[in-house]
Amino acid sequence: MCGIVGIVSSDPVNQQIYDALLQLQHRGQDATGIVTMDGPTFHSSKTRGQVREAFRTRDMRSLLGSVGLGHVRYTTRGDAANEREVQPFYVNAPYGITLVHNGNLTNVRELADALFHIDRRHVNSTSDTELLLNVLATELQSQISGIELEPEQIFAAVRQTQQRLEGSYAVVSLIAGYGLLAFRDPYGIRPLIIGRRDTGGRTEWMIASESVALEASGFAVVRDVEPGEAIFISQNGEFFAAQCAEQTRLVPCALEYIYLSRPDSIMNGISVYEARQRMGDRLATRVREHMSLGDIDVVMCIPDSARPSAMQVARNLGIEYREGFYKNVYVGRTFIMPGQATRRRSVRQKLNPISSEFKGKNVLLVEDSIIRGTTSSQVIELARAAGANKVSFASAAPPVRYPNVYGINMPSPEELIAHNRKIPEISDQLGADRLIYAEIDDLQSAITEGSPITELDVSCFTGEYVTGKVSDDYLAWVRESQLS
Repeated sequence: MCGIVGIVSSDPVNQQIYDALLQLQHRGQDATGIVTMDGPTFHSSKTRGQVREAFRTRDMRSLLGSVGLGHVRYTTRGDAANEREVQPFYVNAPYGITLVHNGNLTNVRELADALFHIDRRHVNSTSDTELLLNVLATELQSQISGIELEPEQIFAAVRQTQQRLEGSYAVVSLIAGYGLLAFRDPYGIRPLIIGRRDTGGRTEWMIASESVALEASGFAVVRDVEPGEAIFISQNGEFFAAQCAEQTRLVPCALEYIYLSRPDSIMNGISVYEARQRMGDRLATRVREHMSLGDIDVVMCIPDSARPSAMQVARNLGIEYREGFYKNVYVGRTFIMPGQATRRRSVRQKLNPISSEFKGKNVLLVEDSIIRGTTSSQVIELARAAGANKVSFASAAPPVRYPNVYGINMPSPEELIAHNRKIPEISDQLGADRLIYAEIDDLQSAITEGSPITELDVSCFTGEYVTGKVSDDYLAWVRESQLS
């Protein structure tokens, strides 16, 4: 669930990339990197940590040029503490290519073997992004027939690259001396959005993970990159697009709408905020089915992504909505922190109950989803300690029972609190008086209502992986590689 951005501008792009990454910081806080292009020359700065702490004045001054890309990292593959894993990655041939990637490839073992034994390419990390970059470089090299590089040669290389890749990927890359290349997997699992800004007679472009990055920088949203589509933008702002996949099917990740993306984003034509409101409407129906409303004095959210759903639950049930927790905004998102111990410690630092809102009340807490149960169980403990009489818990998403292989760090089913447990057992584990989940049909209809999208990637709820070829052997390998 990384955040990526690329900009082709008429002005220096360093500050523009930095500002866009601040808007995408919620998508990753392990590391960050920026590369700019000044003619044929790349300038790079990348390190561990968040955007505000990573780049100093001297770093920004060294990032010359009017074309660039940036990345905020949320570790799904590789070592979060390893500097070699920080994006962007770079290869010097052909031309020089640098690349950032959001998603997860599911055929990394086969790619690594082919790159070594057939393509004779060396990778210096365990990152699937470096594998992807080297596949693209190999295929681009095979398309070159002269000195100059034409858009159709680039698109042909992307076609060949996509035939070799499996899994999810949204990519932004720079080709030295030529321009910016972006493409998306044939299922459109991870988001990628095009923005345009007309300045002084010249058209400038931004491609980013979420629309908020575009709008905050003064770019108008043009459209999403289509599944399987590639976009090439020259250094002068010439825009080219081509469909590069033989078969496509738009199946965006449901988790983007549940909690990954900012509520003010619009992706695939769907407002994240409105989708979360509709999730609350459906959840209210389930609460009515499973609880006596007389057992609820007040509805509260677990801030922040559950707020739209919680407010709709309260509205539909005719029960007062109150804010029961103060959130320390200087503590990052606990779900994307590496390591269970770190997550658990950070929950208490992030959330503090307002005791007067809990004392003597029967409280219904609404959360966007329950993954490992770390936050949920601690929040229930905090509510009881603050004086709540009863604590019921409701999730706007169904039980998460299966690993996610498309860019979310949940590789092991054993770490998922709902895996092999019935709902009463999960409730006992969390310490709730009652636990209510939305159903899969609720989730799908809430997100897709009013849009042309007919299906979502809900593999972590159903165990059905939309790209196929996700075998038990692969899942076991992912689990073991994360544990080692």
